[in-house]
Amino acid sequence: PLRPSEQLEVVSKGLFTSLYTSLAQQLPREPMEWRRTYGRAPKMIHLEANFVQFKEELLPKEGNKALLTFPFLHIYWTDCCDTEVYKSTVKEDMMRWQNSLRTHGSADWVIIVVETNDTKKKNKTNILPRSSIVDKIRSDFCNKQNDRCVVLSDPLKDSSRSQESWNSLLLKLRTLLLMSFTKNLGRFEDDMRTLREKRTQPGWSFCEYFMVQEELAFVFEMLQQFEDALVQYDELDALFTQYVLNFGAGDTANWLGSFCAPVRSWSGLLLRRPIDMEKRDGIQRGEASLLDLRSYLFSRQCTLLIFLQRPWEVTQRALELLHNCVQELRLLEVSVLDGALDCWVFLSCLEVLHRIEGCCDQAQLAANCSHTVGLWAYATDKLKCLGELCGLVSEKGPTSEDLNRTVDLLAGLGDERPETVNSLQSPYKKLKEALSSVEAFERHYLELSHAAMEMYCAISRLRSARLVGKSLAEFYMRKGDPERAESFLQEALKSYVSEGWSLPVTHTRRQIAECQKLLGRTEDYLQTSALLAGDVNLTTEERKHFCQEILSFAGKTGDKSHKVSLSMSVFTQLTRLQFHPATASVHSGAILQVELTLRCLMPVSVRVQQLAASIHFDVDHGGTHGRSKGAQRQTNPGTVEFIQSSSSAGPPSSSNAGPSLELDEIQDRSPSDNSLNSTGVVCKNTHLVMRRHDSSSPPDTPNCVSPPTVAMKEGAQMLKVQDVMLEPGNNSITFTAPSGQPGTYTLRQLCATVGEVQFVLPHIYPSVQYEVYSQEPQLTVEPLTAGLPQMVKFTLLTGHYAVKKGDALQLSNTDTMPILPSSSCSARISSPASILSIQSSEKVTSISLPPTPPYHTLEFQLEVLCIIPSGSERPANERLTNGEVRHRPRSYSHPDTPMTAIDQRMSIDCPWSIYSTLLALTFYIPFKTKHSLLSAGNRKYIQVCVQNVSDMNFTLAEVKLTEKQHASLELQSLNTKTQQLLCSKHSVFCLWEVRWKDDLPSCLQCVFSANFSPLNQDVSAFKPFHYQFQFERVTTLYSVRAEILPPTGEQHCRSGFLCGLEVCITRLTEPAEGELAEDSKTDTDGLKTTKLMYEVADSSSNWAVCGKSSGMVSMPMTANATHKVQIEVMPLFAGHLPFPKIKVLKYLPHTAAVAIQPDPDSCVENDSLSLLDKTLDDQADTASIRSRGSVHSVGSGDQQQKGVAMPRLEPFSPGQVFNHTQARQVLVLPSTDDHIMEVNAT
Repeated sequence: PLRPSEQLEVVSKGLFTSLYTSLAQQLPREPMEWRRTYGRAPKMIHLEANFVQFKEELLPKEGNKALLTFPFLHIYWTDCCDTEVYKSTVKEDMMRWQNSLRTHGSADWVIIVVETNDTKKKNKTNILPRSSIVDKIRSDFCNKQNDRCVVLSDPLKDSSRSQESWNSLLLKLRTLLLMSFTKNLGRFEDDMRTLREKRTQPGWSFCEYFMVQEELAFVFEMLQQFEDALVQYDELDALFTQYVLNFGAGDTANWLGSFCAPVRSWSGLLLRRPIDMEKRDGIQRGEASLLDLRSYLFSRQCTLLIFLQRPWEVTQRALELLHNCVQELRLLEVSVLDGALDCWVFLSCLEVLHRIEGCCDQAQLAANCSHTVGLWAYATDKLKCLGELCGLVSEKGPTSEDLNRTVDLLAGLGDERPETVNSLQSPYKKLKEALSSVEAFERHYLELSHAAMEMYCAISRLRSARLVGKSLAEFYMRKGDPERAESFLQEALKSYVSEGWSLPVTHTRRQIAECQKLLGRTEDYLQTSALLAGDVNLTTEERKHFCQEILSFAGKTGDKSHKVSLSMSVFTQLTRLQFHPATASVHSGAILQVELTLRCLMPVSVRVQQLAASIHFDVDHGGTHGRSKGAQRQTNPGTVEFIQSSSSAGPPSSSNAGPSLELDEIQDRSPSDNSLNSTGVVCKNTHLVMRRHDSSSPPDTPNCVSPPTVAMKEGAQMLKVQDVMLEPGNNSITFTAPSGQPGTYTLRQLCATVGEVQFVLPHIYPSVQYEVYSQEPQLTVEPLTAGLPQMVKFTLLTGHYAVKKGDALQLSNTDTMPILPSSSCSARISSPASILSIQSSEKVTSISLPPTPPYHTLEFQLEVLCIIPSGSERPANERLTNGEVRHRPRSYSHPDTPMTAIDQRMSIDCPWSIYSTLLALTFYIPFKTKHSLLSAGNRKYIQVCVQNVSDMNFTLAEVKLTEKQHASLELQSLNTKTQQLLCSKHSVFCLWEVRWKDDLPSCLQCVFSANFSPLNQDVSAFKPFHYQFQFERVTTLYSVRAEILPPTGEQHCRSGFLCGLEVCITRLTEPAEGELAEDSKTDTDGLKTTKLMYEVADSSSNWAVCGKSSGMVSMPMTANATHKVQIEVMPLFAGHLPFPKIKVLKYLPHTAAVAIQPDPDSCVENDSLSLLDKTLDDQADTASIRSRGSVHSVGSGDQQQKGVAMPRLEPFSPGQVFNHTQARQVLVLPSTDDHIMEVNAT
């Protein structure tokens, strides 16, 4: 590599000669930090100086801006040690030297005094001390710059003193030399900028400025600052490019005229010389052409990039240069011989590739072929252009005119350069040989093409590889070899189709059609012609031509057995299919029509001899529906829309051309004034749009090159229509579908026959099906209201059965739902009505049906009455007509309505079945009835609530309540009205007082009865309604009274003060026999007692119970036995407060001893017994049904599981305990207010 070489002028040549070798070797050894101006980063450089003898003519003249020959440092060497000699000779010589430097404005100098022991000994008696000579020189010449005088002691000796002196001298020289270089370099850069700023002035020359800035690049190169040197050439490149662009926009410059001269030489780039002095001299003289300037500029950039070990950037820049030069020649309107630019580009591509091969090994070239493949492809393209221009590609060979053009092109190449004369593979020799003969051209072109394709494939750029292959196919077509051309065209077509490039697809298919026609591949040619006939990118005339090719072949009367099958997607497209009826489901034998909408892609009308669709029949999935409802059949869509998967060259907006482009606008604005510099469009989903599709995709995918040809499979059942004329655009064709056998019919294929050509659609997708069903007769009824005579509507779907004259329905009779006689009963078959014949017996009702055709609806009505069950005794078992035991209907709650439902089952014998049909009729009970027992001391009342849960309004009459077992019992009605209105969603309450003579029975069995009818009906329309219920343990056993006593000394209770609550529990009746056996116990006195549990609680938070709130009482089982309990309570609020709630429950101890010893921890004290806060009023209305929480165990469930018998609590039945304090209140006064109020009066 070049070493930096600064110019130094030396005086006293004889002395310097002895020291030159050591000085030249040691000066560049140590690096120096170079700090530059304008904030640029410092760098470490090695300084290597070029020493020359001082001559005044070498000093720079005024206006000379050359840096390469500039003397940066002047050195005066002297070894004088005699004072007289110094005064007489040396001083005067130094003064002349200084005056010369001052005259030329050079202030960078240094004086070096060399001191040796030999001179000391030789002049020992006549010399002054050495220091006096140095001091004298410093006082005479270095008054203000003492560092400009340096002493070098014994330079030729190997001693520490000598080495130290050398180091000091070298450091001083490096420092002074770098300071001078930096200062002069900065002055040079300022002058260069000033010159560049004058570029808008008349007379400014780019070539002169080019030489100035290149000199700066040379200086950086000599300093091994290759990056800075490259920046200088890049700036020159950008400046020249901007001028050319301005010229194209109309802004001309005078100096550009020299570059607009016609091109006389096109020898290509020269990269094998560090500096092409021939082209540089032409630039300096202003005689260089555009190609010369670009070639020289790129050669210098290439050299620096290789120094920087960036060879792959050379290839990138070279490709940009070659394309830009072609455009610049057009902008400057430079006259160029046809083919000259192709020669220049071809030679330049190969020259760059050879230069890169010279600095890289084969492994590096193979690993970085992505950088060089562009040059290979560009050279291939230009060689092909030269071959076409010179007639080397045609079948007949070059003409005389082509030969003359070849001679002119070779003449412009000139002589081969000396650097490549001995190279057998030089670009010059390759081009000359390729243009010499047809065979040589083909060999070189195929070699370059295959090399480029292999490189593209190696880096997975298959699109580019197929593009080169397409160019190769065009070459083979010109050579008359369509077989080889077709394979390359098919590969290129795959890429275009998969990526949705419609115009390249059209162009490539035309070329493929030409190849197939020449090769005689009739079926392939017809397939491609069909694709082109439906291609909207072609003109109408071209489409008609390809359509006529198909029709001409179809009209041939040749071998009938051999028909050509083509894909229907290239001929017509199935866009819509519609069934009539729209349910796509009919019964067997019915008419079903299928309407197809076909979009014909041909440019002219085409007569189709036959259009057929194959059908696949599946009986397993067919619709033979027995007694299931018709809604359970599988529903098929009545209309099917088909999304087109066009494989031909359609418009770019085709949905199958790949994902849609997501484009966004980008703008480049100036940071200073925000002006728009450039704008563009960027694709945000490039990774989806440009992704490569798998080449192994199945041929029937939308991205296939050519749709597959599948033969039509003849089926047993087909839809056919003859002689159809298809017009361009949408056409509607109607088929009549077969519907004889029940099952599922699936449309599989579609075929259009045009003479000897069949267009086949191999798969109809999405799947299209229609269903043919055979339905069994079905009999349905609607739900009704119980208790009222109503018309039951029977609906009979005949299905596949035809009702004949004499057919009858046999209905089983029941006493809970009698069929009422009717004078006239008619049946309606779809629209006309017919008279029914009804015959009834004790067990069966026979209904004669009118004749009805299959798959019709027969409707008739019967008047029935469903008796509301009253809960009476079950009658004897009855049997239906089929022998099955009739079960008594039971009511249940329906989830969809608040009414209670009753299912009445009847057996029906049908003429179309040997089996009886069980039919359930649902009736809704309009009423919901509740009962309750009310007590007032010993008096008892029974309340019945009737709630209307239906949507009708009723009238209730003759409301009665009877007791079935005790005749002496009297139920006195307290109801004043004989008839009452019961509106929808409302209730009526009825009340009776129970009166008895001797004793009140413990169990009451009551029957509530009433007559009801819809509102505003006659008396004859009233129907009975019964409701049975039962009460148990209705006798009042205990009464509870309570008194609240105010605090001592107070007349009334006060809030916050303790009060006394006295509870008195009284036994009212003697115990019954069952009661004695159940929970009595005999004490030591022989008195029967029972234990009661009481609890005082206040859920309304009006009272606070202080102390014990519950306890156990041992109550004698005799009449009027009384027990009193004292409890302290505190009122929390003032006012009329209700009494605290008092609960009394049975306490049932364990009745038998248990073998297991009880755990002492499980025993519970009486005071700690806690009652569940259950409201007794919330129990069930009937006393016969006990509440789930009626029995409470005092012990835990875990202890019960261990077998320990624990005491438990049981609530009394409603009416057994009467609480006199239920609605009592007590007056509570507020507490005394003792607050003091201060009042100030003025």
